[in-house]
Amino acid sequence: MKRLPIGILGSGKGSNCRAILECIRSGELAAETRLVVSDVLDAPILDIAREFGVANAYLPAGRFRTRLEPLIEEQLVKMFRDAGVELVILAGFMRVLHEPMLKAFRRRIINIHPSLLPKFPGLEAWKQALVAGETVTGCTVHYVDERIDHGQILAKKEVTISPNDTAESLHSRIQILEHELYPAVIAEFCERYGQANQQAGGRPDR
Repeated sequence: MKRLPIGILGSGKGSNCRAILECIRSGELAAETRLVVSDVLDAPILDIAREFGVANAYLPAGRFRTRLEPLIEEQLVKMFRDAGVELVILAGFMRVLHEPMLKAFRRRIINIHPSLLPKFPGLEAWKQALVAGETVTGCTVHYVDERIDHGQILAKKEVTISPNDTAESLHSRIQILEHELYPAVIAEFCERYGQANQQAGGRPDR
């Protein structure tokens, strides 16, 4: 079965990136990581990419705090297209994507968020859940659109909030779920990609 070419985009520690790369290395995911990109020069996610021998790049974000400048986002599109990426995976990317990426990779950009969306979009969702007195939270994988943590939901996984939970302990348990759920959803994309290529008789690599 043909392997799904993926690109990963992140701003921070990259724990989900590591989980995905480990699943690929173990053979659990029929994917090939073509490129890891970060908007933070010294982001640990780039070190993880190097550890796994994956091509990686730093892309300066520009003058805006919550989004990429349009010309820079066009550059990101070109980087992923030149790498032959079919599915873009956000792994802790802290900026909102706009038309250049959303048009180029329509319904081919996914994200994971540490809450049961639509509840608690935005930053530090696990803290939001604690403050709200929730008894259950979790994580959600969804398509990315122009709004924050808003696109069509693909899958969810729940975790019970203990009365003794702190923000740190709850976040740690949610991350364990994320590292299970995200690869599982990506595996579905891999399967569909492989089946489509078999039906089409395969297509040449880019």
